[in-house]
Amino acid sequence: MVSLTQLALFAVASTLLIFTPGPDIIYVMTRGVAQGRKAALAAAAGFALGNFAHTFFAIVGLSALITSSATAFACVKYAGAAYLMYIGYRMLRSRAALVPEGAAGELQCRVIFRQSILANIMNPKVALFFLAFFPQFVDRARGGIPLQMLILGSIFVLLTMLGFGVVALLSGEIGRWLNRSAGAGNLIGQVAGCILIGLGLRLAWPER
Repeated sequence: MVSLTQLALFAVASTLLIFTPGPDIIYVMTRGVAQGRKAALAAAAGFALGNFAHTFFAIVGLSALITSSATAFACVKYAGAAYLMYIGYRMLRSRAALVPEGAAGELQCRVIFRQSILANIMNPKVALFFLAFFPQFVDRARGGIPLQMLILGSIFVLLTMLGFGVVALLSGEIGRWLNRSAGAGNLIGQVAGCILIGLGLRLAWPER
């Protein structure tokens, strides 16, 4: 088992990292501003579940396999980038105005939830992060490393949901305020689409 001291350090470090600007949190903000709180919360839940999947991948060794193979890493990386750009393109094609709070339907939220899971899972940099970050808080002397990883992953998922949930609620409020302006909906929808395409391009951009 992980010691309480290690858990506390892990929780603090994880919280700081979760609120660091990155593709996931920007995606949640984009959904909140463009489509309301429900859509943003669905995105937050999707990313949280995606993080749990990455925890499982790290435990069974799949993440290590992907990150150790340049070909596998590139394939997952470009697939994830293409998927983000596809979502952005769909938002650019949409002419719907910003939705008022509560207008995001259940079906739409389910789609956003699935999209967020896939966007997270298909980002190999997240897998690399889990492999580099989690072992720093694993105590090999205590044994049960898979169980320790599972505990840390569960805590990270919970913190992700809480942190992204706050971002979702705040961005949803911003979107509702912007919706009061005539024509703002289409503009924000177009900007949101461009942001997601930009995130996809950034993911695909070669590292120097």
